Amino acid sequence: MADHPLLTLAVTLGVGLLIGGERERRKRQKPSPSWAGIRTFAVVSMVGALSQMLGGALLLAVALGAVAAAAIIEARRFPGEDPGITTEVALLLTMLIGALAVSQPAAAAGAGVIVAILLAARTPLHNFVGKMISPNEGRDALIFAAATLVVLPLLPDRLMGPFHALNPHAIWIVLVLILGITAAGHIAVRLLGARFGLPVAGLASGFVSSVATIGAMGMRARTTPAVLLSAVAGAVLSTVATVLQMAGVIAITNLPTLRALAVPLACAGLMAVGYGAAFTLRALRHPTEDQPVAGHAFSLSSAITFAVILSIILMISAGLRQEFGDAGTIAGAALAGFVDAHAAAISIAALVASGFMSPNDAVLPILVGLSTNTLTKLIFAATSGGRAFALRVIPGLVLVAAASWIGAAAMWALTP
Repeated sequence: MADHPLLTLAVTLGVGLLIGGERERRKRQKPSPSWAGIRTFAVVSMVGALSQMLGGALLLAVALGAVAAAAIIEARRFPGEDPGITTEVALLLTMLIGALAVSQPAAAAGAGVIVAILLAARTPLHNFVGKMISPNEGRDALIFAAATLVVLPLLPDRLMGPFHALNPHAIWIVLVLILGITAAGHIAVRLLGARFGLPVAGLASGFVSSVATIGAMGMRARTTPAVLLSAVAGAVLSTVATVLQMAGVIAITNLPTLRALAVPLACAGLMAVGYGAAFTLRALRHPTEDQPVAGHAFSLSSAITFAVILSIILMISAGLRQEFGDAGTIAGAALAGFVDAHAAAISIAALVASGFMSPNDAVLPILVGLSTNTLTKLIFAATSGGRAFALRVIPGLVLVAAASWIGAAAMWALTP
């Protein structure tokens, strides 16, 4: 595709017209004259492409310098009321995108669309940063960026510590998930209100980590007691995502295993939906919960505490495995379930796919793994959100696990 000059020129012209059209619209909104419009951007985009095609990087650099000098001169002739250099930078970027279209027209087209969107969203972006983001939220964004982009790549990605149970890279990923999930809940509350935002955030975040979501919802309930009912709904609804995700990974690994587990998983999912929906309705009827959310988007100390608790669980699980050995498929699934119910389910479904056990025999160990994972959730529910949060979430988690066993018992009773 990149070897077709006509495609390159078409993309180049399209990008120039798209970005230039936005600048032309902005120019006409200004009371004072402006120098760069749709024709200028279209021509500069073509100059970038032709420079790259005819002379390569050297000619492109010369042309870029010439356009930059011309932009500075013209900008001084038409200073206007806005001292910013957005138009000048956009002009140079348009030229570079035109050059990129020579070798990667698809990437150039995407970059042009993104630039045009950013330019058009000037007012909403300024209002969002200037009016909607508090100083505390701005600092939290920097902390999250540092934890994700600076600390995470530096941590070793290997097992170490007692029983070789701790992977610092993996544990820090969990901490980042906690921060991200809590921030997502904070944003959802800002956009939708606490009564509806937290349940939605809990359901969505459960696909990333239900355990982490329960911990994050507990932190939210502890720091903002007025959103307790919504946080409970979000925590329990995250288990709906656990069931759906488990069904998905089992189906991918071995479809007959999913058929054998259809009734238990359906019972667990329906119970989670019902319990979470009940608290969502209670939250919607609670007039004092839609209060403006102030303060921080997340608590770094609470997230670190969460990661420490998870590390302790990992060490205990590894110690039990080393002390007593792999006492069978059920014991292995139970130990794996303490950390990740999906890992336990995948391992058992893989045994079925390999012919080492039947789909019906896989039901028991997978449910054991789901139950031990529920124990982990109970620990985080009890330690993250305080007594009021725990007393409401723990019964829901227990009922979800019990529903899966009731479904399995009914299935076994009906199976000849």
